[in-house]
Amino acid sequence: MSIPPGGQLMTTVERVQPNETTVPLLPCAAVEETLAFWRALGFVTTYEQRKPYVYLALRWSGFELHYGPAPRDLDPSAESSGGCLVMVDSVAPYHAAFTEAMRRTYGKVLARGLPRITRYRPGASRFSVVDPSGNTVVFIRRDEPDDLEYGGSPQLTGLARVLDNARILREFKSDDRAAFRALNSGLRRHGEAAPPVEQAMALAALVELSIALGEPERVPEWATRLRALTLTSTERDQVREAVGDPSSLDPWLPDARPH
Repeated sequence: MSIPPGGQLMTTVERVQPNETTVPLLPCAAVEETLAFWRALGFVTTYEQRKPYVYLALRWSGFELHYGPAPRDLDPSAESSGGCLVMVDSVAPYHAAFTEAMRRTYGKVLARGLPRITRYRPGASRFSVVDPSGNTVVFIRRDEPDDLEYGGSPQLTGLARVLDNARILREFKSDDRAAFRALNSGLRRHGEAAPPVEQAMALAALVELSIALGEPERVPEWATRLRALTLTSTERDQVREAVGDPSSLDPWLPDARPH
């Protein structure tokens, strides 16, 4: 062990420099599909190897994704392959860039199955991209609050708490089915006593979730009730801001009518 000038012993900790870079290594069960998907989103392939084993390296903006061989029994549909977190200053530009790229390549935003991107609600602090191998890449705002209350914030009551719980289930647990069940049950229990704007937000979320879950036959049930509510212009804007694609509500969200 060397002794620097001055006679003090340099420890291992003192030699470590805080400038590390972590590159995720994800299992790849579908080489062609993986390359095609990330390239469609604008990623550049910096390394590609097929034999004697798979190794792929892709780069976009300031981060990289690397892929290696997948276990033989890997089932991408289980979506438990692997994943990583990408910490960013603001998530909205990333979501906008990826969804725009999807529309250019696929003619639509991939919102179901594999691969896909989760919805982004204005003001949300994260979203996920799930690749063809079932890996989940989560984009998270660096200053995301750390006091999330699963089950709904205790400061809220009734349908407002249900809405908060559904938001967390969707945005932080990526569990659309659980969010659907929470809203469906909560609307039955608290709907009549809730303000019209809260009812409308719950119904709008159920419309969106029915489509995302591949159950469009449920949409008329929620849409009819949404159309029957009387909302002000401000309330209507609140409802639109609560869903990922406000334009999807155009057929059912009525114009404001005076109270």
